[in-house]
Amino acid sequence: MQFHATTILSVRHGKHVALGGDGQVTLDKTIIKSDAAKVRKLSGGNVVVGFAGGAADAFALMERFEAKLKDYPANLPRAATELAKEWRSDRALRRLEALLIAVDAKHSLLVSGTGDVIQPTDGILGIGSGGNYAVAAARALVRHSELEVAEIVRQGLTVAGELDIYSGGNIIVEQLDSEG
Repeated sequence: MQFHATTILSVRHGKHVALGGDGQVTLDKTIIKSDAAKVRKLSGGNVVVGFAGGAADAFALMERFEAKLKDYPANLPRAATELAKEWRSDRALRRLEALLIAVDAKHSLLVSGTGDVIQPTDGILGIGSGGNYAVAAARALVRHSELEVAEIVRQGLTVAGELDIYSGGNIIVEQLDSEG
């Protein structure tokens, strides 16, 4: 049996950026937890990170990422790039199955174990089993509604939870002011 989890969504719109995630953890076809915290503030609250994948793998990556943020304060792209390089080259880290989204006032980044550090053109990122559903919903809401960014994230995650059996549960959304 394998753990399946989750949906993480980030939207940068107007003067804010929000990142949210559901709290559902699924083992095979059974929901075993609905209130897992997959979104965290780091770097004194200046960076918000969300993870999808195996819980232990994600926590290991989060700890490494937090160390990189301390090494490169106020430089999220550099910290993310250094994590991606380490993740790709370290024998133990290469086996980790997780993805991270990290946001600060200036950047929204997806970080993967294959060495990718991706910044989206439209400011919208989604990962996890319901990520594509959440991105589609968020894009529609950004284009055709006047909702605040945190509510766009919440609604995008709600739509994903309605379509993806591995997404749902308690939604946590964190918001930061954006510089552009």
